[in-house]
Amino acid sequence: MTQRFIMVGAGFSGAVVARKLAEAGHACTVVDARDHVAGNCHTARDADTGVMVHTYGPHIFHTGDDEVWDYVRKFGEFAPYKNRVKSTHKGAVYTLPVNLHTMNQFFGTALRPDEMRAHVATLTADIPEPESFEEQALAFVGPDLYAAFFKGYTEKQWGTSPANLPASILKRLPLRFNYDDNYFAHPHQGMPVDGYTALVENILDHPLITVQLNTVFDPATAGDWDHVFWSGPLDGFFGYDIGRLGYRTLDFEEFRADGDWQGCAVMNHPDPDVPFTRITEHKHFAPWESHEKSVLYREYARACEPDDTPYYPIRLVEEKALLVEYVERAKTASNVTFMGRLGTYRYLDMDVTIREALDTADAFLAAQAEGTPPPLFSQSPL
Repeated sequence: MTQRFIMVGAGFSGAVVARKLAEAGHACTVVDARDHVAGNCHTARDADTGVMVHTYGPHIFHTGDDEVWDYVRKFGEFAPYKNRVKSTHKGAVYTLPVNLHTMNQFFGTALRPDEMRAHVATLTADIPEPESFEEQALAFVGPDLYAAFFKGYTEKQWGTSPANLPASILKRLPLRFNYDDNYFAHPHQGMPVDGYTALVENILDHPLITVQLNTVFDPATAGDWDHVFWSGPLDGFFGYDIGRLGYRTLDFEEFRADGDWQGCAVMNHPDPDVPFTRITEHKHFAPWESHEKSVLYREYARACEPDDTPYYPIRLVEEKALLVEYVERAKTASNVTFMGRLGTYRYLDMDVTIREALDTADAFLAAQAEGTPPPLFSQSPL
């Protein structure tokens, strides 16, 4: 008997699961409320400049997962790309992540790697075992570098004191005792030459996949389908009836320039008297291309309102308590799997999103074959 599967959301989660199930012989419908696929990874050519613009902010693909790397390259050509971030503090430009160059420039020294290690040890000697972002940052780089590059930026990005945020947010960032300014350490790093939207379109290009854009899915109709793969907001599936999970969102102030405006793709602005967090110059995300003009975004972070695009789950005490309630609600739902960043209320890099989608599709197919319950979450939100 033919089954009817629907994927709500045409980002990486929905596209990858649909492709995997279609290749197993199942017909899949993928719907999205927006007029494009690829979710927040959406890219589009600017008509005036020809620049490939990351519409919802920059996305750099990096992974240590060989299978995921091979998977995305089946659907699009990738060019090498290293994310080299700069930061403007009090009128001077520094290199991030914090490395030997940053340290020497900031303190006016000429330390060697072993001397930097010793210097950092003296800066952080009396810092207790970190529990908050602030304590982690102080233990990481000491008070001066923390105040320069992390404190103001974090307050603007999250709308709260770093003392209120978990240490885990900062643990993702490296500290380098050499001159390596590559922001990521993964062995595979690159950009899709034709953009992320073309990549996702290629994943969805299968005779058993139907894509419907500008389509809002009503969770009340979930029973009309044999299974629903939901990558929308977890609380949205239940109509937000016990409250909304908190997110931060971004506003982008676009501006244009002739030539090369800032000389790099990402320039952080951590000083608290600057209202935005960073400026991104999009043509630098495709250094193999040449453009006479430039498209740039100033990014402003703020609390996410109901009609905004959610970006970063807050996951503080209040949100976690509400999340527990929604997870219990999810356990009462039938024929639905919650997946992706919004469906599991977790911050996910693209490679992790794809890995979880592949694993979710495999688990679903195995459950079908064995007559056991399908996965409820691509990964537990708790």
